[in-house]
Amino acid sequence: MKAMVVHTLGASDVFQQVDYPTPSVKPGHLILEVKATSVNPLDTMLRSSDTPWSENLPSILHGDVAGIVTQVGEGVTQFNVGDEVYGCAGGIAGTDGALAEYMLVDADLIALKPKTLSMREAAALPLVSITAWEALHDKLKIKANDNVLIHGATGGVGHIAIQLAKHFGANVSATSAPQNLAIAQQLGADNIIDFTQSSVADYVEQYTDGEGFDTIFDTVAGDNIQRSFEAARFNGAVATTLPIADVLQVALKSLSFHSILMLIPLVHGKNRASHGQILAKIAKLVDDGEIKPLLDEKRFSIWQVAQAHQHLESGKAVGKIVLDM
Repeated sequence: MKAMVVHTLGASDVFQQVDYPTPSVKPGHLILEVKATSVNPLDTMLRSSDTPWSENLPSILHGDVAGIVTQVGEGVTQFNVGDEVYGCAGGIAGTDGALAEYMLVDADLIALKPKTLSMREAAALPLVSITAWEALHDKLKIKANDNVLIHGATGGVGHIAIQLAKHFGANVSATSAPQNLAIAQQLGADNIIDFTQSSVADYVEQYTDGEGFDTIFDTVAGDNIQRSFEAARFNGAVATTLPIADVLQVALKSLSFHSILMLIPLVHGKNRASHGQILAKIAKLVDDGEIKPLLDEKRFSIWQVAQAHQHLESGKAVGKIVLDM
């Protein structure tokens, strides 16, 4: 099969198209004919720098996949040849990913794709949807009428988090860059905040009567995490997907702080079935009209992965960048 392979870490030009051994099916697994994948910041990090999950070069990167089942391994009963599926199932820690014509995947990490989405649209969802679900449902335990703030309205995780939080019945405020305000407003948040024009004190006063938000999901982090701590009420809760340096405000405001790392089942094999279960729930929400993926307008083939990575790293993408086969 043809695949895009990384032999050494570096800039986006490290990808090489090669002939690569087609994977063989094994117990508990499926072979997928890859139809689409999407770019996550994790993919650019794994391509460019040494991480705790970098091993076994050459590597086929990209975890997100949408495709068609071509072979079913022993012990797999929930899928059949011809099923259209999606998931985040490789591209890390020595497990080959989706930048190839075929991909071996653990059946526990996969679900039937939403019927109402194309392969391209479905490929945008797995990593970001699992991350948003684990943050809002599993860690923050969002419930009806919670006052929720989400940073990064039109980002990959942020745009799904807004829609999920609304599904859970929360009152949702979300921050956005000024050039993306119109798109952000279409995602269903009750309030969209132009973070370049409104201070934290301004929007805390406007949307929480000065009390602070019950829960905050910060998909931006970095320096922004301090804004999250400032915007949280006393005894509130904050979650983020990225490392942070200074957690003093967590103690001073008695916050519950949560770190979200959806990679644990994929990398360490812990509770992998939870990912397939989450994706099945997401598929139903999509087909019920409650969640819709936001795709960047630029289109790439899998063989143009270098250009896709460059586009993500430019900071100009809105929503998810997807690559078609």
